Amino acid sequence: MEGNLYKGRVFLYTISGCRHCLQAKKSIQELQIPFVEVDIEEYPQCKQEMISRTERKTVPQIFFNNIHVGGMDQLQELISEDEERLQELVKLVMENPVPEDAPQLPDPETSMKRKDTGEFTCEVDEYAELVKELEESGLLSTHWQGISCYNKSFNGRKFVDWLTKKKGIDRENAELIGQELVKRHFVHHVKNDGVFVDGDAYYQLLKNSIGSALNATPISECKQANVKELGEILRHQILKIYNNFVSADGKVVNYEGIGKSEEFKHYERLTLELQRVYLDEETTEEKLAFFINIYNCLVIHASIKKGPPNGMLQRYKFFNNNCYVIGGYIYSLQDIENGILRGNKKGIGDIFLPFSVNDPRLKIALKKAEPFIHFALNCGARGCPPIKTYSSQNIYNELQMAAEAFLEDDLNLDIDEENKVVKLSQIFKWYADDFGQSSTELLTWIHNAMGSSDKQQKLKKVMDGEKITITHLPYNWNLNS
Repeated sequence: MEGNLYKGRVFLYTISGCRHCLQAKKSIQELQIPFVEVDIEEYPQCKQEMISRTERKTVPQIFFNNIHVGGMDQLQELISEDEERLQELVKLVMENPVPEDAPQLPDPETSMKRKDTGEFTCEVDEYAELVKELEESGLLSTHWQGISCYNKSFNGRKFVDWLTKKKGIDRENAELIGQELVKRHFVHHVKNDGVFVDGDAYYQLLKNSIGSALNATPISECKQANVKELGEILRHQILKIYNNFVSADGKVVNYEGIGKSEEFKHYERLTLELQRVYLDEETTEEKLAFFINIYNCLVIHASIKKGPPNGMLQRYKFFNNNCYVIGGYIYSLQDIENGILRGNKKGIGDIFLPFSVNDPRLKIALKKAEPFIHFALNCGARGCPPIKTYSSQNIYNELQMAAEAFLEDDLNLDIDEENKVVKLSQIFKWYADDFGQSSTELLTWIHNAMGSSDKQQKLKKVMDGEKITITHLPYNWNLNS
């Protein structure tokens, strides 16, 4: 049947990365029926509308004009078991225009993607020229404190001496300038004490203390941006990359295409602004969206520049060694996941916490682990959750939807009701204490995180019984390319 023969339409509520949504669309395409879809992450105002119409929170939700069919399971039952009813619905959308009480397409101007239009404008920091003069001043040399050696460092007192002579200002104002250089992350105390004093302490320029981070050079001379501003600009650019080089379900990444693209080159330039981003006033929501998005793109960045890991040892090195400079300090993938987003908890196989008590990065970490991040972080493997971007203004809803989609997939949660066996993704084994302190608490957390569905009811029945067995499904570490 040709699509132009239809006066009505099939309508789907979906989200990206939802395997059942893709299966539903494929089934409808095989029936040669035209359809439209609304991604409730792109149009978050439509989520409540979907719930009101269907009394369900899971996707997909499928309508033939104004007739609600249900989700993926109900569509498959219709196709395989009720040919007569299916033909009635096909005839309905063929012969009848879309009625007013059917789901309507949202205004494209309300798309979250359309709102991401910011561009970064570089205004040169007024202290950038002074940093260049300091670099050429002859103050930088090798210094020792006890058994510690600091290359290309300078003494606070000698810096003040130099500045008073060069600029003709008093020592008090010269010390304030030193403090401003530290605040703007042009300069660091060698022991990360975070202050500048007119004394015997030693300092280094940022460029001399950040090693081989993927965004280490050149040092940005732009004025500091804050997380809210820079996070949205980066998200916009990351979204361009994903739209062009990541599959619709978020599962397959074209690494070669990304590496050669102009979108990625622009992203690399933007990561330089992470070096000195101001991190002290962001909300929890801004932290979550910012660090999730940065983590997922750092995995791609590292895979392109250094190659993906192959094997357990390489994976350990990959997640511990690949890093960005963010707000003046080094953050590896492990630091972001376990230090920031899990509230400074040990990672898999780690002996020590990511951040010590005196680590300045500790104040940036969440106060406690956020379990929902495990359905948003993509480690570059096929077993990982789908890759997508997250927004600070809607982060909790987006994380909830990501969890619902993850748990609806039988590759991540499979329930054998007859034998009372619950099969879980390895994620729930590796990070078990993020979800509870016992098997009962874990299953309760999963049940509460699921959308209202037949699968959720199935889990409830198993939980109400006795002698539940929990096993873990194989994890696919193959590259998601």
